[in-house]
Amino acid sequence: MLQLNNLTVSVEDKIIIKDLNFEFESGKTYAIMGPNGSGKSTLANAMMGHPAYIIHHASDVSRQTPNNKDLIVLDGKNLTEMESNKRSDEGIFLSFQSPLTLSGVRVYQLLQLALNGKKDPLQIRHEAKKYAKELGISEELLGRPLNEGASGGERKKMEVLQAAILDKKVLIFDEVDTGVDVDSLKQISKFLIKYKKNKTYIVITHYNRILHYLKPDYVLVMISGKIVKVGGADLAYEIEKNGYTSI
Repeated sequence: MLQLNNLTVSVEDKIIIKDLNFEFESGKTYAIMGPNGSGKSTLANAMMGHPAYIIHHASDVSRQTPNNKDLIVLDGKNLTEMESNKRSDEGIFLSFQSPLTLSGVRVYQLLQLALNGKKDPLQIRHEAKKYAKELGISEELLGRPLNEGASGGERKKMEVLQAAILDKKVLIFDEVDTGVDVDSLKQISKFLIKYKKNKTYIVITHYNRILHYLKPDYVLVMISGKIVKVGGADLAYEIEKNGYTSI
């Protein structure tokens, strides 16, 4: 379980997330929706520990560094003061909204570095090839430097492949459906469903289309840095039909 307790987040002295409380349960899929600028990506980066996003307790927003209160807790462990790599070690993964190209660095090398000896290099290669086949990623692309010459959809598939091999407890996908065609969207959704066991998925999206395939247990609506409504999958359809003005 991932708990957020009275979480306030600021960027460059501007408060974006305001006094947010929520619990993400193990084995559940959550969709976070909201208009542009509502704080969705800020929340994702704060949970992952991005240094540009300063976290505070709601009662102590004047501090410019994280305090020692239990603002972000995963399975009873306080992550509040941990750096991103330590949070990853504890079980959090965040996909990039716009995946980067790393010239000269192949996905195998990146995964070996990230796993730091937890998996044998041959096992990593075996899993990467298996998952690439299921996701429709060519072996030729898999052998290139990371995302070199890849389309937007191929980059998102590579993010999902990395998430599967790293095998974390909480997987946050920030706009994994952006720039992805319908066939690729179906492949990604089918893949995530297949490997969901005992994992928490947090899917940040502007649109309902991925939720047609990857059915959420809960839909969270964020507006102006707050979760203003929580509902089931039907809430996403309501938003699609009527927009956020109906919330």
